[in-house]
Amino acid sequence: MADTQDVVELILQDHRRMEDLFRQMRSVEADRAGALREFADLLIAHAQAEEAKVYPALKRYKNIDDEEVEHGEHEHDEGNEALLELLEVEEVGSEEWDSKLEELVEAVTHHADEEERTILNGARENVAMERREELGRAFAQERERQLKAGCGSVENVRKIVES
Repeated sequence: MADTQDVVELILQDHRRMEDLFRQMRSVEADRAGALREFADLLIAHAQAEEAKVYPALKRYKNIDDEEVEHGEHEHDEGNEALLELLEVEEVGSEEWDSKLEELVEAVTHHADEEERTILNGARENVAMERREELGRAFAQERERQLKAGCGSVENVRKIVES
């Protein structure tokens, strides 16, 4: 990963890592359960950090659509629900597991694509690099705090979904 503090690049790096983990979770030759554990931690830490540190700051920019930011938060909820459903499947690689994985892939891929086209492009065009780097530091710090707290555990994901 490139050593950057630009919040846009940090978010994009997480999106690419999630895509890699999707490939691993689909592969019968990979440690699918391990990939799911890493994915769960990354997805929750990423979304929580965006909602706590990035989205509120971006709403202050007049050329970044508040509705897109709020829509992004709604899509985080959908991704969290799909993640919980997959985490609750007992047998990795079962038909149910594969089906729930595809629902998760669809929810997260849709969100990442939309976020990249709307919110992140808006941030690139309207937010000075210095501010993007400040947001990147805050995002990375919150993301790390979430990861250290074991944010992707089924119990924590359930708590987030139910709140």
